Amino acid sequence: MGQRREARERAVQFLFQYDLNPPENLEGALNAFWDSQRAAALGNDKATWGEKTELPPPNAEESAVRLFAEPLIRGTIENRAKLDEEIMKYAQNWDLHRMAAVDRNILRLAIYEMLFREDIPPVVSINEAVDIAKKFSTDDSGKFVNGILDKVKGELMRPARIIK
Repeated sequence: MGQRREARERAVQFLFQYDLNPPENLEGALNAFWDSQRAAALGNDKATWGEKTELPPPNAEESAVRLFAEPLIRGTIENRAKLDEEIMKYAQNWDLHRMAAVDRNILRLAIYEMLFREDIPPVVSINEAVDIAKKFSTDDSGKFVNGILDKVKGELMRPARIIK
């Protein structure tokens, strides 16, 4: 799996957590999240590492994943109201809070990329979101996510396949 895909998957995981249980301290929550991801990747959990034992520093790949994911996470959280408006504009007959939490956060992330990240072509955001939805959500989630994101793409004032 590519680093950007992995970064998006981690971003969705953090956003899911944040959505269900918003932390008081975003910085602390992000650090704890990345530590838990690193411990899991090393085949250990917090109980194994204990409170006094430090994890080894992240390797280059882990650092690259975090470097790409964190701005996505922060941007999605900072623009959440606008992103939710976009979702509701196109999610006919769906209440935002009745949507599957995974799908909701995948949509938020992808719409954030499409609206605010001109360095990422919208079709890439859509493809990544659909694949992540298929991996982490239901069989129908890929179609649901694709349908909404395609409508958002239709109203963008920039090319769908190239970056600025």
